[in-house]
This record gives sequence, structure tokens and C-alpha cells, in this order.
Amino acid sequence: MLGVVIHEVGHNFFPMIINSDERQWSWMDEGLNSFCQTLTEELWDNKFPSNRGAAYKITDYMRLPKDQLEPIMTNSENIISFGANAYGKPAIGLNILRETIMGRELFDFSFREYARRWAFKHPTPADLFRTMEDASGEDLDWYWRGWFYSTDPCDISLDSVKWSNLAQNENQVTSSTSLQPIAKPILNPYDDISKIRNREDKTIVFATDADKSLQDFYWKYARGMVKVDTTAATIITPAVTDTFTTEQKNQIAGTKNLYELSFSNKGGLVMPIIIEWTFKDGTKEMTRIPVQIWRKNENKVVKTFVKDKEVASIKIDPLRETADINEGNNAWPSITTASKFQLFKSRSGATRGGATGAANPMQREIK
Repeated sequence: MLGVVIHEVGHNFFPMIINSDERQWSWMDEGLNSFCQTLTEELWDNKFPSNRGAAYKITDYMRLPKDQLEPIMTNSENIISFGANAYGKPAIGLNILRETIMGRELFDFSFREYARRWAFKHPTPADLFRTMEDASGEDLDWYWRGWFYSTDPCDISLDSVKWSNLAQNENQVTSSTSLQPIAKPILNPYDDISKIRNREDKTIVFATDADKSLQDFYWKYARGMVKVDTTAATIITPAVTDTFTTEQKNQIAGTKNLYELSFSNKGGLVMPIIIEWTFKDGTKEMTRIPVQIWRKNENKVVKTFVKDKEVASIKIDPLRETADINEGNNAWPSITTASKFQLFKSRSGATRGGATGAANPMQREIK
């Protein structure tokens, strides 16, 4: 009852005051309102059973086959899973923006600015996207494209972990000698139209004609005036000059542990990488890597970390805040995740309907 009251009162704002077109963009009505509903429920009761806030609650929908999914931006009349597509996914997407990507302070300022700018007007999705970026100074194109315009899920895999330390793996670099022939200079296979016309244009003075000192070996080679020297050159790679002794290096970094982590994007949707480190002394540490790590390669990234203590285990997205659809590839050493059937089977005394066999509080009151 509380959830319904909060939701329906919220419609006074979305879409009645910030007046979007529900028949075209259902999510701008129901999704934004469901997001505000979740924020209100959490402030009402910290244990309120909100079902459209936590990222992990949309993963069952996002792991469906692609032929059963539509982008959030789909016209209202063409949506199959209306609840998940128009209510749940946009609301959870905004919550991910607030909690994981932008941070609460920046998101809240930007979202309020959207409501202020477009009160008593008729915004479209582009107006929301543009205002959020304009007010925050953040480039969120990647998120709108991935979460709202596609059906790609988030599935970031921790593929490998490599460990080393200075004491066990000190590099030894020595001088080396190799022979490398000199390659022939590059020549154009034929004169193109630009070069021909430049020669014909008598107003053009080439730099190598104006200054004869610029007529180097390559200028002469291009005109057949000299030949290439085919004598192999001897190239010496000098030894690395190391001014630190082994004892000094061990004092500086001998106790440090280097961990090289390889990640792959198996789902298609990029997200920040959140790492929980568990050390052998039982302590934990959290590392948050912004989504920009995928900028140059959205399929694979490798990153090295330096830790004072030796790591016992690593887990990706420990608080389930990026809607990762496959948690089975998020840990090192790998952890086998029980299926829903196995979990159900393990419940002692389970009966049809999910009851455990024991009387619930209402039944005990009747007795």
C-alpha cells in the first residue's frame, strides 16, 4: 500500500509537471517516477522491500535471449515486458548512475536541474540526457547508448591474475648486439594528380628548390641520383644502468606485491570495475576503477596493482551494483555459484509454493 501511494503521488511530478509523452516514451513517465519512488521508500524505511532500485534485481530480465528484449527507447506500443522495460530497467539505470557512476551529490544536482528546466514543458529523452551531462560536466554518452538504446547486458569477467614481487622476480638486462639492414626509402609508385599539377603551377616554389641544403639523401634517391647502402648496420643495445643495489631495491619495494589483472567485457555493456581485495591477514580493501578504463579497448583491459600485503582472493562487483548477469566469472580463485534449483533443493522441508514446512507468524497467532 505504501509503495502504491508513493508511486501514484509521484506522478504529480512525472509526467504531470515535467510533462513527457507517455505514449511515446513510457519510461520517462513510469521509469523516472519508479526511481523517485525507490528513493522515497528508502527514506521511509531502511528495510523497505523496494523492487526497482538494486541493480541485481534487473539481471534476470537482462540475461534473457535477445529476441525477447527491446531497448528502453522502444515505442510504448511495441514493448513486450512492460514492467521490466518501462519501470524497472530505467529506474535501476538511474540508480546505478547515482550510486556507482556519478555519485550522489553530482547526480542529485543534475537531476534536480532537469526537473527545474523542464517543469511545465514537454521534454524528450534527449532533453534529459543533455541536461544531465550539461549540469554535471560528465560525458555519459556511453551510458545512454548502452543502457537505454541497446539490449546489451553487463558481464565483466576476471580472466586471469598474475602475481610477482621484486625479491622473487628481479629483471636482469644485459647488453646485446644485433644486425639490422637499412630499409629502402619509401617512394610513390606513380605521380598522382596533385603532384603533377603542383609541378605545372609555376607560382609554387618547393622548399627543396628554394634551399639546396634540404636536398638530402632521400631527395636524391627519389630522383635516381644515389643508391641505397645495403651494408648491414651493427646496433648495440646497452645494458640498463642501475644505480640501486639489490639491498636498496629490496628496502624500497622488496615487500611489495604486483598483481596484473586481466578483464574482458563479455556482455557488451561497459561499466566501472569494482574490485574487492581480501588479504591473507583477513583484511579487505575496495578499488573503484572508472568506466574510462574501457575507452581505448571495450573488449579487454589489463591493469597492474601494487599491494603491501599478499592477496588471498579477489572479487569483482562484490555489492552487485553494476547489474552483472554472470557472477560466476567475477572471482579469483573461481567460486562455483549454486543454481536456483540447487538452492531450492537444499532448503529443508521445502514444499510446493516454496513453504519450508514450519508455521509462519500468522499461522502461529491463529493457534
